[in-house]
Amino acid sequence: MSERSPAEDTRDGCEDALPEYAERVLEVAEQIPPGRVMTYGDVAEWLEEGGPRQVGRVMSLYGGGVPWWRVVRADGVLLPGHEIGALAHYRAEGTPLKAAGRSAEGHLPRLDMRRARWDGGTGTDGHT
Repeated sequence: MSERSPAEDTRDGCEDALPEYAERVLEVAEQIPPGRVMTYGDVAEWLEEGGPRQVGRVMSLYGGGVPWWRVVRADGVLLPGHEIGALAHYRAEGTPLKAAGRSAEGHLPRLDMRRARWDGGTGTDGHT
């Protein structure tokens, strides 16, 4: 059995091929409807493989071509270093946000996870 993580496996031994696990993570990201989000853990649970860190690694390495802003931290904090870009996407898509408190760094809002979280179902109603 390989000791490599799912994100490190390559298909057919080809160095340029996208790892199979990464393909699966990116496919989930593409299915998330506009205005909705899934956490890194939600994606791993949906795939029944890996965990939040593996999903985060895939998104950091390969997620630029998919709606990366829809795969988020469970606490609703915007992705450090990408806050402004993500916020523009959230506002354009109508993603539910919570106003930032005065003590919040940069006074950036957070995602309203209760309302924005998507469970992977066919509808766009709230998470479980």
